[in-house]
Order: sequence, then structure tokens, then C-alpha cells
Amino acid sequence: MELLFNTNIQMYILAYLVGGIPFGSLLAKFFAGVDVKSAGSKSIGATNVLRVVKEKDPKLAKKLGAATLALDAIKGMVALGIGYALGVSEATLWAIAVLAVVGHCFSPYLGFEGGKGIATGMGVMLVMLPFETLIALVVWVVMAKTVRISSLSSLTGVLAMFIASFYLHPQTTHVPIGVIVFILFYKHIPNIVRLLKGGEKRVI
Repeated sequence: MELLFNTNIQMYILAYLVGGIPFGSLLAKFFAGVDVKSAGSKSIGATNVLRVVKEKDPKLAKKLGAATLALDAIKGMVALGIGYALGVSEATLWAIAVLAVVGHCFSPYLGFEGGKGIATGMGVMLVMLPFETLIALVVWVVMAKTVRISSLSSLTGVLAMFIASFYLHPQTTHVPIGVIVFILFYKHIPNIVRLLKGGEKRVI
């Protein structure tokens, strides 16, 4: 029980629980009356919220998709912000970042199912490695405007961020960054399979 009074342990638990809040599912259910977990890709992320709600209300879909994207990014940033305020070490901050992404991808509120983790991953990386994340966002925007495939755009941005981190912060431990990248790619395995088969849908 003494472990529960340890600041680091408390932050790890908080990061996981906050990261696990399924904003996409909550927003779609409350404002559109749809269950994104049983439609489309069954993901709770912004892309699936946009796709599923669009069938019912295109204008509302854009608003809910944008809100989901923002809230999924912010929740990881909030957890890190609390960690910074408490003065925890950089190693603890990285653990908080990883656990926020784990919480989103394997939410305790959804039977350890969850989203693909891109927004939450980008949120925590924006705090930890802002310049690399800005590069990733530029790559994502360019890919989104050209190929118009959400998964490919996201994964390309993630890969760009990871590669840039070795050049911009060569002294930083890349283990937690690699763990986050691995989780994001792991959650996108079905998308990667569809991409290889040419069956991944474009965002219209």
C-alpha cells in the first residue's frame, strides 16, 4: 500500500486513467446517439467518429471529429502538465507519456480496447519533443492533402517524428519514443494490411 503514496506511482496511475478516457465514444454517443465502437472501424478515434457520425449528420461529424482529436491530444498533455507541476524527473515524464498512450489504446473503461493512439501520441510528444512533433504534423498535413488516407498519413507523420528525434535530440533516450511508435504501429496493423492490399479507404 505504501507504493500508492509514491508520487511517481500516483502519476503513472493518473496518466493511464486519464489517457483511457474515450472522448470519441462519449461525444458520439451523447451528441449524435451513435456507438462508434460498433460501426466503421470500431475505433474511438477522430477518424472513425467523423466517418460514422457523417452518415447521420455531416456538419455535426466535423465538429465531433475535431473535438475528439483535440481532447484526445489534450488528455495526454494534461497528465504531463501535472507531472511537470509536481517536479518529477524526465524519466517519469516519459513513463507518463507512454502510459497515457497505453491508456488510450487499451482503455480500462472499454474492456482494455481503445483507439489507434495517434492524437494522444502526438499530444504527449508535442510536450516532450515539440520540434519533432511539428515536423510530424507538417508531414501529416501534406500526406492528408495528397493521398487522403488517414492511416497512411498518420503513420508517415509518426515515422517522420521518430527519425527526426535522432537528429534533433541524439542524446535523448529513444526507448520510450520507440515504445510509443511501436504501440501506434501495432494498433494500425489492420490498416497496414489493408494498405498493402490496396483496400484502405480514403477520407472524402
